[in-house]
Amino acid sequence: MGNRADEYGTDVEIYRKPLTTTIHADTPTDAPEQLLDLLDQLDQLGLERRTAGPIYVWHVVPEHLDADEQKRLASRAIPTLIVAGYKVNCTPDVFDEAAYQQAVHEIRSGHTRPVAQPTAAPAASTPAPPPRRAR
Repeated sequence: MGNRADEYGTDVEIYRKPLTTTIHADTPTDAPEQLLDLLDQLDQLGLERRTAGPIYVWHVVPEHLDADEQKRLASRAIPTLIVAGYKVNCTPDVFDEAAYQQAVHEIRSGHTRPVAQPTAAPAASTPAPPPRRAR
């Protein structure tokens, strides 16, 4: 299986890796360092960087958390990524609507500050598309 962000043309693809309990956040093979740095800054949400060789980089939600908490953490990262201008997709089996809406509310109300936007702005962002159905 290849990199889903490369396959779908998104900046971040969030999904559960088949035959595991691991939630992945894939970025394109040529992801800008600003995007990778932003995902690294989301550590307070639970994302951890993984690498395989010099070019393949992805993030995961820690497996020691229960399934519901993993989904909440992954879903809470989405609004920050969108505010920074990135195109994000999340499969329905991972998406937690309540956690997503809470993160949006916190960003809008200023209770949490979104992570600083990248210096080189990515392509214009569109509102989050509905989660893609798992294949």
